[in-house]
Amino acid sequence: MSLNASQTKNVQPKEKDFKLADEKGMFLLVKPTGRKYWRMQYRFAGKQKTLALGVYPEVSLKEAREKRDEARKLLSDHIDPSSHKLST
Repeated sequence: MSLNASQTKNVQPKEKDFKLADEKGMFLLVKPTGRKYWRMQYRFAGKQKTLALGVYPEVSLKEAREKRDEARKLLSDHIDPSSHKLST
């Protein structure tokens, strides 16, 4: 199930890091300090990788999804997204 803007805004930190899954490999990493980070997990050349998409609220859910889609496009062209600067 996909995240929505109110879930993203209202999530409370816990004692340990935890993830809220969105879709297509993207998730929101919530730190005990309350900071929230957009991340995307993917595989490239047989290796599991994580791509940083931005920090919430500077990067909104919509913007994070756009960056995720851009990264997935690079993957479909056999390009590692971590080696390219994604647009902001």
